[in-house]
Amino acid sequence: MEFTKLGLIDPILLALAEQGYTNPTPIQQQAIPIVLQQKDLLGCAQTGTGKTAAFAIPILQLLFTQKQHTQGIKVLILTPTRELAIQINESFEAYGKYTKISHAVIFGGVSQVPQVSTLKRGVDVLIATPGRLLDLINQGYISLRHLQIFVLDEADRMLDMGFIHDVKRVITKLPERRQTLFFSATMPPEIQNWQMYYYTIHQM
Repeated sequence: MEFTKLGLIDPILLALAEQGYTNPTPIQQQAIPIVLQQKDLLGCAQTGTGKTAAFAIPILQLLFTQKQHTQGIKVLILTPTRELAIQINESFEAYGKYTKISHAVIFGGVSQVPQVSTLKRGVDVLIATPGRLLDLINQGYISLRHLQIFVLDEADRMLDMGFIHDVKRVITKLPERRQTLFFSATMPPEIQNWQMYYYTIHQM
């Protein structure tokens, strides 16, 4: 199968072609149609199988095709490390090159001033690590009331690194009506407990 068979719009197909992408990986082939249908998803696949594109591509399309473009953060992607956050932001830059969807990345260990300046200008997609996200929410710089999609990336690593309480705190601040996507390389006990609520893809 090729990306052209997944019902993707031309601006995204053009960006993918420029990246040299022609055939989706199994997780991409299965996840993209489900996300485009705005269903919740738990995707389990090993690192290096293209999980980021599996959620970034359909999210960009959903935002691009919205008839009413409201202000505020519409997508939150929570990831455990600054390195992963930066990589995801770069992926949104590459795949969304022709969509004009705005995105930003925030993480701890650096000054929050440039990050706050970016947030004040407004972003559609926010990629964040838990600590800095909660800090800026508590300071009043981030509102999630318009959120439509929540992505928990590297969910198993998030739990292994002790972020479970931060993740729970973030979830309490999200609107009840939202699309939720979990992506993980393994299926830890905590995620297995949530599995019944999601359409599950398991590619190992």
